[in-house]
Amino acid sequence: MLSSMSETSLAAVQSQGTKRLSDGVPEATSILEVDGLSVRFGQSDVLKNLAFTVAERSVVAIIGPNGAGKTVLLRALLGSIPLRGSVRWAPGTRIGYVPQKLDLERDVPMTGRDLLRARLALAGDSDVKLDETFALVGIPSATADRLIGTYSGGQFQRLLIAFALLGTPTVLMLDEPSAGVDERGQEQVTALINRVRAERRLTVLYISHDLSVVSSYSDMVLCLGGRQPYYGRPEEILTPEVLQDAFGMAVRFHVHDH
Repeated sequence: MLSSMSETSLAAVQSQGTKRLSDGVPEATSILEVDGLSVRFGQSDVLKNLAFTVAERSVVAIIGPNGAGKTVLLRALLGSIPLRGSVRWAPGTRIGYVPQKLDLERDVPMTGRDLLRARLALAGDSDVKLDETFALVGIPSATADRLIGTYSGGQFQRLLIAFALLGTPTVLMLDEPSAGVDERGQEQVTALINRVRAERRLTVLYISHDLSVVSSYSDMVLCLGGRQPYYGRPEEILTPEVLQDAFGMAVRFHVHDH
């Protein structure tokens, strides 16, 4: 039985709700069930009647044009904004969140190690996890002891992922993890997330504009911004018809080998 993290009275899912092109990974245990999820800001429905299920240890990509509500959806799943409908996480779920931007001045006199140590102190944990976590995300000790203002975009993204992993999450949620990173760095960040997911046996939900990455690394895709949301396997969602509906134009992409 899934527990409710943020729930009002369950709204009936209207006929124009999420179009499910497949039901997810067969016979997999669900870690998240979303039903009738709607979010309104003022007089505008940012999200309306989303319904989808996420299988444990799967990778779900969230795509769509700017303004489609992708970040709003993550915030709703985190329980940080009001919503209608239900968001039910499996009991014992722990979420690590990697935002697109961190409200932290890059010129603050703080090292990467200082940042993670502060996170541990807030949780009442010791420093034992620090070196292990830095190693996991590929940050050498010398880099960990540098001021964060000297980090490249890719190094800072690794630091944010390390920050999220300190809470030993079962779910990793990332808002455009490759934003602000060069092409080589994007490939490295994508490979890192895939490796961490496998080693830690995580469920991953992430926002991406890189459809090549989405097609190659995702089990399921949720597409927002069209006449209705679409949810299914990459080969079902990344079609000319669905992408034209969501983005309002023809979208082409290259499938990565991995």
